[in-house]
Amino acid sequence: MGGTPQRNIYPLSSRLHARGNHWPETVTEGQTTTSENAASADGLGYAFGRFRLIPSRQLLLDGDAPVRLGGRALEILAALVERPGELVSKAELMSRAWPNVVVEDSNLKVHMAALRRALGDGQPGQRYIATVIGRGYRFVAPVAGTTSPMQPTESVPLPHNLPALTARVIGRADAIDALMMQLRERRFVTVVGPGGIGKTTVALAVADAVIASNEREVRFVDLAPLPDSHFVGGTIAAALGLSVQGTDALPALISSLRERPMLIVLDSCEHVIDAAATFAEQIVSGAPDVRILATSRESLRVRGEVIYRLAPLDLPPATTTLTATEALTYPAVQLFVERATECVDGFELRDADAPVVAEICRKLDGIALAIELAATRLDAFSIHDLSVLLEDRLRLLYQDRRGTLPRHRTLAAALDWSYEYLPVREQTLLRRLSVCIGPFTRETAAALGSLDVAPGQPSAHPSEVVEAMANLVAKSLLVADVTGHFVYYRLLDTTRAYGQHKLLAVGELECCVRRHAEHHRDLLIRAAAEWEARPTAAWLADYGSKIDDVRAALRWAFSVAGDIELGISLTVAAIPLWMHLALFDECRQCAERALASITERTRDGAESNVRGADRDEMKLNAALGAALQYAHGPTVQAGRVWTRALALAEQLGDGEYQLRALWGLSVYHTYVGEHRIALDLAARFREVAGDQGDRAAQLSVDRMSATALRYLGEQDQARRYLDRMLGQYVSPVHRSHIARFQLDQRAAALGTLSNVLWLQGYPDQAMAAARRALDDAQGTHHALSLSNALVHAMCPIALLVGDIPTAQRAQAMLAQHLSRQPVTFWNALSTVLDGMLRLRQQDFTGICVMRGGLDALEDSGFRLRYPAYLGVLAEGMGAAGQFAEAQATIDEALAWSARSGERWCLPELLRIKGELQRTSEADLEGAAAHLRQAVDLARHQHALSWELRAAISLARLWTEQDRAAEALALLAPVLARFTEGDRSADYIAARELLVPLSLLHRD
Repeated sequence: MGGTPQRNIYPLSSRLHARGNHWPETVTEGQTTTSENAASADGLGYAFGRFRLIPSRQLLLDGDAPVRLGGRALEILAALVERPGELVSKAELMSRAWPNVVVEDSNLKVHMAALRRALGDGQPGQRYIATVIGRGYRFVAPVAGTTSPMQPTESVPLPHNLPALTARVIGRADAIDALMMQLRERRFVTVVGPGGIGKTTVALAVADAVIASNEREVRFVDLAPLPDSHFVGGTIAAALGLSVQGTDALPALISSLRERPMLIVLDSCEHVIDAAATFAEQIVSGAPDVRILATSRESLRVRGEVIYRLAPLDLPPATTTLTATEALTYPAVQLFVERATECVDGFELRDADAPVVAEICRKLDGIALAIELAATRLDAFSIHDLSVLLEDRLRLLYQDRRGTLPRHRTLAAALDWSYEYLPVREQTLLRRLSVCIGPFTRETAAALGSLDVAPGQPSAHPSEVVEAMANLVAKSLLVADVTGHFVYYRLLDTTRAYGQHKLLAVGELECCVRRHAEHHRDLLIRAAAEWEARPTAAWLADYGSKIDDVRAALRWAFSVAGDIELGISLTVAAIPLWMHLALFDECRQCAERALASITERTRDGAESNVRGADRDEMKLNAALGAALQYAHGPTVQAGRVWTRALALAEQLGDGEYQLRALWGLSVYHTYVGEHRIALDLAARFREVAGDQGDRAAQLSVDRMSATALRYLGEQDQARRYLDRMLGQYVSPVHRSHIARFQLDQRAAALGTLSNVLWLQGYPDQAMAAARRALDDAQGTHHALSLSNALVHAMCPIALLVGDIPTAQRAQAMLAQHLSRQPVTFWNALSTVLDGMLRLRQQDFTGICVMRGGLDALEDSGFRLRYPAYLGVLAEGMGAAGQFAEAQATIDEALAWSARSGERWCLPELLRIKGELQRTSEADLEGAAAHLRQAVDLARHQHALSWELRAAISLARLWTEQDRAAEALALLAPVLARFTEGDRSADYIAARELLVPLSLLHRD
């Protein structure tokens, strides 16, 4: 199978390693990001070939582009480059890369392999590192010192999450150019081809070229780990930096993408093709600035899709006179030689071997993965032996698998052949690792590799597992990511599927998937213990990538062949992971499934450990309550499961979960507007926290009590609680208060304080507290804390003060935040605030906007501030001349306030009622009565700001009735009690009214 020689190699491996905002990159201590280095690095460096190393900056440059390598790999390179030509022992290198840590040789081997691939070591004319077997390594290329400064970066790169390729892209320049052209002209392109042909590699290369143009964001979505199509929307959302729940996925995605020029790479669509097709088609239809590049073994068959069929690598013609130089002009041979060089130190393609290598590549149909696998066996066979053995294997596979496509048989043959020549230990490990779905660490590999599956069969020692992993990496059967502080491994989806087939064939599948589930349960139990003590970023770096494996383990555990008890315990252990990743709807579904299983077991009398089952049920109900409340609002089900969690916690004497359940119930009753019940729950919470001596919880409950009191209209008492809490509260070093009580407590308390301060007549201090609440919430990087600070503090306080520019900025921030973290009732609240802002600017479209938001709130059960929102709506309707609707709305608000006890806004509702009577009915007597009542009630509640508003309205009415003296006597003392806020809207309105009143009074 010949073709036109392709002499150009697409040299972008270094650029693929380099650009900002990569995933999953960890910046280690003492190491800055590559973008920071690129902008500022200068000083002593070492030049070799086309590379320059600057050790002081931990930076390797390929030309002008930084190469993405982890700190340890760079330390190893520095140790070699600093002593060119000298032997550097393994012990020296390990001491340099892992100071004060004892590690096995295999760790060095993995990092050395990554380093050689990044340098292109072994390509024609490029030889850098030589292995001295059993002793160490020697840097063999010429090295020159350099002090030339780096050029600054010309522009800030757009964000992306593109994973790094660990090797050059060979022989795909034409494909990359063609795809780039198609993406400029069309919006949806799918790269189609059989497994192992290089679809993902080409897609990543195209994405990197888009990044280099800096014209649009790039987001890589790896669909390969997904167990089913249910998770496609959430996976796409996560790659975009969004958190979406359930059916909100598609609208939220499209809303977020509508104004964002972007390339989305949907990789490995074939096993979730229907869902991938649906999302792709809707995104292309709804977001005109988005391009999609998909990879799949078959087309997605949707409107507008352009198919690009990826051909095999170009092959030399069949001739016995082929020289090494001629053979190396063909990409298939280039790839073979590059992999062989990585595997066999000192390998060079000789003229005598060139026709044989060309024949091997032809036998493997130019399939990239098959060629890589074959090349790695040169550690055990000569080139001629390799060709003969491979011919035998291919003949056997073609006979056995006539029902499959030739290229699928070829890849299967290469995998079979590679597998059968592995040592038993490596065969066993490869099989067992195939149950891992996402990236995994050495710890996970050891748990699976050391599994004793048969009597008399010795289990592997952890050091043997590490050695086997290093060998599998060297043989291209396992991929190692050494860019971070820790090494993460993964299997290509083709290799994983092959390994699972072998696992089933030898009868180890059941015990391995069980061990996989047990291991991840144990891992997450440890993670739960660390959840309250570690920073979010560090916790997620260690455990966030486990989500795909958790999904797979749960899917097995609740299957017919699974273990329900293990599934329940894994579900309980995974609760912090779902919460940390804001996967509330997934948490809800899994918790409900586990609770249903507990109920069924109990009904069937199969439960032996009743207390353990009760504890699991308690934790699952608490998680379910939080998930429902976060994602859907205070539904009836949320209240019911919180109550059940509390009952179980009391029955078990579990003080911690009593606190969590009482807190959840208090929030629930606050959200539905039942503030007396919330206050009673706060008292119970205080008692439990006191019994446990939990000082942090006792301070947090001050905010809970203050919240209830503030809505009940008792502002002075609420203020005392808040002052005490904020005066004594010490924020945890990390975020344990968020884990327990759902919000950052300091930020939430400042938000409540801002409302109390405004009511008490301190508008300047209220705005300052709202800003501090927002700053603190932003500092936590906690989505719900930020939503709370914007919805309940910054936006409404700015509107109350009359600071429209600040209100507009806060509303825009809220809308942007919720476009990335959409939750039903928070979105509704944002809509209500948008309507309020419009009405404040005399834009009467705000009436319809507010109605839509209030209807959505009613559907979710969320009624907090409901009467106040109705009051604003009624006032807007009155200003628009919709008097009948306005009267009905204000009457509904007053009735709701009476029923719920939410009296904090009652003075304002009475004022609005009086204003409507004055303007729509000319009922001046009734208006005056309501306004007088508003003034008196506001004074009783010590709500000076409401008192001022009511006094302004009543003073205007009295002025119209020629009662200027009474109006002046009413308004002037109220305004005189203000010690700040002379720029607030109400203060200005009162001062402007006092001027003519003073003149009239003198007359």
